Amino acid sequence: MIELIREAGEFLAGKVRRTPVEFSSGLSDLLGVPVWLKLEALQLTGSFKIRGALFAVSKLTEAIITCSAGNHGKAVAYAARGATICVPRSVDKSKFDAMVAMGADVRVSEFDGYDETQDWALEVAAREKKYFLSPFDDDAVMAANGGTVAMEVLEDAPDARTFILPVGGGGLAAGFATWAKHFLKDSTIIGCQHVMSPALRMSLDAGHAITRLPAVETLAGGVEGGIGARTFSVLQPLVDDVALVSEAEILDGVRWMVAHHQYLIEPTAAVTIAACITGKVRAGGPAVVVVSGRNVSAGTVKRILEEGV
Repeated sequence: MIELIREAGEFLAGKVRRTPVEFSSGLSDLLGVPVWLKLEALQLTGSFKIRGALFAVSKLTEAIITCSAGNHGKAVAYAARGATICVPRSVDKSKFDAMVAMGADVRVSEFDGYDETQDWALEVAAREKKYFLSPFDDDAVMAANGGTVAMEVLEDAPDARTFILPVGGGGLAAGFATWAKHFLKDSTIIGCQHVMSPALRMSLDAGHAITRLPAVETLAGGVEGGIGARTFSVLQPLVDDVALVSEAEILDGVRWMVAHHQYLIEPTAAVTIAACITGKVRAGGPAVVVVSGRNVSAGTVKRILEEGV
């Protein structure tokens, strides 16, 4: 996959933002090592997902259908005008509205969870003879979403040896870990997940990918559901630890970022922050925390901030 990551980096140059790596004095104090934030929340379309969408779509000629908790769908809507995007009925309103505004054919499932919605999307793809683009279980998506982020991180924070990543389906983590471990054999990869949907932790314990999990009620929809079979096969030998955080801790992470860095991030992106501020990750050396996205509705923001008062 290393060569595919290089190809993705060349393709995306000038098409996406090279997001900043920002020092965090607050997290450095908490973890006891220098800590930087990789701010993919400042990326085009509001998340790292634009990287994988642009690169994967560039390789396809067929009509595309995909399934998304929101960010991947928004990125595909940007990359492939008129694509069909299937979303859970629990999708954040800001993400839904953005996909519609970009001309996507957005179809809302009768399910709250990602896994059941993907089953439905696959049925639609077969019926309508469209190519199903996975938001994570795809080599081009992994290479661009995670690999190109890692390329930038290793260049912009060369001292870092611990990398703290959000894990849902595993595309970002798999691509990132592939690049980081290839060039830094002594690096540590820590995946962060919702404690009620710990597909990576369960997969590591079971020795095989847990690709389906029951839906859970959460504002962090991007880390709900099972892990990809392909992404897990990549991650299994590369991930060093998994940190599990609760819903309340995730929302505390959103509030912490507003208070300490004045960045409003979405709950999915706050899983890594939550893992750090609760002491659930231990960094053996300088660390980079990936902050994956900012797409969250005004109503959800109001609720999160008011609950913290």
